[in-house]
Amino acid sequence: MGRPMNRADRLILAPGAYQTYSITQPRDTLIAAACEQVGCPAWRYGWESAIDESTPLGQQQARYIRTESRRTYREQKTAAGLTVFRFESGQRCFAEHKTRPELYAVRDGDWRGNPTGRTRRHQRAADWVEDFGEHQIRLIENQQKGRGGRSAQRFQ
Repeated sequence: MGRPMNRADRLILAPGAYQTYSITQPRDTLIAAACEQVGCPAWRYGWESAIDESTPLGQQQARYIRTESRRTYREQKTAAGLTVFRFESGQRCFAEHKTRPELYAVRDGDWRGNPTGRTRRHQRAADWVEDFGEHQIRLIENQQKGRGGRSAQRFQ
């Protein structure tokens, strides 16, 4: 069940006078994502990898970390003979993260329809937020202009 819709109780204008801002996620679609996007704890706080270099797999893992991983780490040996790599926060971990993409859209009209058929899609959430904020400012400015005109006429 989705979130409840916020709709005006009284509709004053035709559907074409409105704009609808939406964020949706397509079903059954996953895309690769960066650690920061998915809130990865390893990215946020850093992590440790304990490697047993007495095994062929451990030797490959340690070689990869030292020569190819391009990550910042500190290395130390444990009493049990393991090599512990301590990775700093703020860098990509070794997991392959997946997330559902978000679609940021602005369309003409409201829940009753889109009379122009016009829909804009933003590539980034920040662009959608900026568009939404600018739209809110225009609404407030138009409302203030309208009120100013009515009140000035009332008191004449």
